[in-house]
Amino acid sequence: MRSTVFVPEQAADHFIRKVEQYRDEESRKGQPKNQKLVASITDARLGDVRAIFTDDMSLFPALGQQAWWEVWIRENRLNNFLRVARRTGIRVREHVLEFVERTVVLALATPEQLQVSIGGGDAVAELRIAKDMPSMFVEMGPRESADWARDLAGRMQPAGPGAPAACILDSGATRGHPILAVGLKAADQYTYDPTWGVGDSAFWNGHGSSMCGIVLLGDVMAALMQAGPVQLEHHLETVKILPPQAENDPLLYGIITAKGIAQVEEREPWRRRVYCMAVSSDFGLNRGRPSAWSAAIDTLCYAGGTPRLMVLAAGNLRGEIVAAEYPEANDTTQVENPAQAWNAIVAGAYTDKITITHDDYFEWIALAPAGELAPTSRTSVVWDRQWPIRPDVVFEGGNYAHDGVNPAEPINDLQSLTTHYQPMNHLFRTFGDTSGAAALCTNMVARIMAARPELRPETVRGLIIHSAEWTAAMRARFDEANFNVKLSMLRRYGWGVPDLDRALMSTATDATLIVEDSLQPLRLFKQTPRSKGEIKSGYMNLHQLPWPRDELLALGEHDVELRVTLSYFVEPNPGERGWTQRHKYASHGLRFAVKRALERPSAFQTRINKAATIEEQGQARVADPGGGGDDWLLGTLRDRGSIHSDIWRGTAADLAARDAIAVYPVGGWWKEKHDREQRWDRSIRYALLISIRAVGAETDIYTPIATQIGIGVPAA
Repeated sequence: MRSTVFVPEQAADHFIRKVEQYRDEESRKGQPKNQKLVASITDARLGDVRAIFTDDMSLFPALGQQAWWEVWIRENRLNNFLRVARRTGIRVREHVLEFVERTVVLALATPEQLQVSIGGGDAVAELRIAKDMPSMFVEMGPRESADWARDLAGRMQPAGPGAPAACILDSGATRGHPILAVGLKAADQYTYDPTWGVGDSAFWNGHGSSMCGIVLLGDVMAALMQAGPVQLEHHLETVKILPPQAENDPLLYGIITAKGIAQVEEREPWRRRVYCMAVSSDFGLNRGRPSAWSAAIDTLCYAGGTPRLMVLAAGNLRGEIVAAEYPEANDTTQVENPAQAWNAIVAGAYTDKITITHDDYFEWIALAPAGELAPTSRTSVVWDRQWPIRPDVVFEGGNYAHDGVNPAEPINDLQSLTTHYQPMNHLFRTFGDTSGAAALCTNMVARIMAARPELRPETVRGLIIHSAEWTAAMRARFDEANFNVKLSMLRRYGWGVPDLDRALMSTATDATLIVEDSLQPLRLFKQTPRSKGEIKSGYMNLHQLPWPRDELLALGEHDVELRVTLSYFVEPNPGERGWTQRHKYASHGLRFAVKRALERPSAFQTRINKAATIEEQGQARVADPGGGGDDWLLGTLRDRGSIHSDIWRGTAADLAARDAIAVYPVGGWWKEKHDREQRWDRSIRYALLISIRAVGAETDIYTPIATQIGIGVPAA
């Protein structure tokens, strides 16, 4: 018999003493003490990671191979494990399961990393492979899967009448599915052509219904496995923009999209909503240059200065996925039309799905490593430099697997679970790629809108990007990258993987400020009775930051991180001729700059004026006088499109003196075409998000900020 025995640290001496007594002492009967205990032990050794692995040993990863593990933590020892995990490079997901005597977390690690974590403390009680496998539900019989679907539908609680909606522009939806029926009212289904109907079709393989399941629930499998009620935070709406038996004329895409949105808003004009469209085309691609369809999307999002929120999919590689060509094929295949749009959120796909347990694929391996780009996700690496970064962010899009010989396949173990469009025959199916990623992004946008109904669309859009972080695999590529490689990585991954908790909540050592403001980007200069005057760039807005100065100075040389995100919407140029240059396409541009530690206000303003002049004149910039260099991660790379985000790292003492941020205007066709289209007197809105993060610090930086700006501090 083999036995794994947990010896608490405080009891280690007791165990050793038992052995020593067996060796050195006798009982009253003349036998060695503790004979029954010690004599039966033929061998004792320090337990390794296999000793506490309680799954089938055939699932145990090879040495050096990353895998997702269920780590079962002993009571009140989670923080101990997290400290060791940070030191050993183990990635731990933030969400946990709490039981009476155990806490379960998901961790990405090699067996060697977990061995170190076990040796570094007594937190880990048990290890299992994380078997988050949708294939179990896909392979169920109709009766059993129907039972699961009805159980979930019975636990789902619809969103209230004032909740926001997520409107999906796709192939329609099968409202007869018991899960979708809870979140989708019959009156909230629309169609571009009344002869098409509102239901889903086999021609599109039920794409719209699959989108609906994820947009409504996010992680469908987690909802199925969850005990207790599932509270919905938003409604579903669907607009059928794809004909049931054919494809649309590419020249009509923009018109169809606009008319679909108009139908929804005519019936429910006051409902807050986010639009989701994973429909895309390889028609009209030109290295980032806007198309008629993408310009229509920008016009719809700008909406005369009262913006709409819209999520688009970056598009997928077509044809066979060859393992040897990953990820180079992704970098040379540009995102699809209409993802050239500036104002929409464009979602690409990454994957964390690497575990294969299905017997049919026992010797297959996942194509993409955990935390890397999904095998089908398109990028904007080959785009001309002046165009926006696409995708903006990435969400889970599933993985492919291969046997080393044949093209890779999207097996069920490596995909997400969602709702099937033919519930009479199948209740569940697997789904992924950038469509699945766009659906997850839309779910997150809707949940932010539900949690913070007072926020402007500019702010909600900004929070998606501001909360995103590159995974360890992505970060490794950035750390050693030069300017050109950084741009390629940014065009591959966007700003990384968003996190809902980070978007909604500050913590004591990770505080986020939100500024919602407006400015007039242009002004009329030297107008006389004989002259219409000259249009020049307007004034900047200067925001003083309520820094916890004393607390930052007390931290001294402790490393801190400052992140800034600026989000706004632009009006696209209605003339095709202007689409060759970004300053001819967008109505205006905004930039941000942060005051440096030893910089006087006058020098700060001079630097901003210089940055604006350089950019408007189209001069090449190696350093960015507006805010790049100076330990900023991206610098000038951030100044593309209509959302800009960057990270500064330095000491807390240095950050204490960087207490002001300027938002200033640059260029745009409003300035160029003021004789024909008077826009110079318009004010435009923006959202500015600023976060301080002091990882490992014990100083509370949130409370001093909250006190300065006059908001309540939650009780501990």
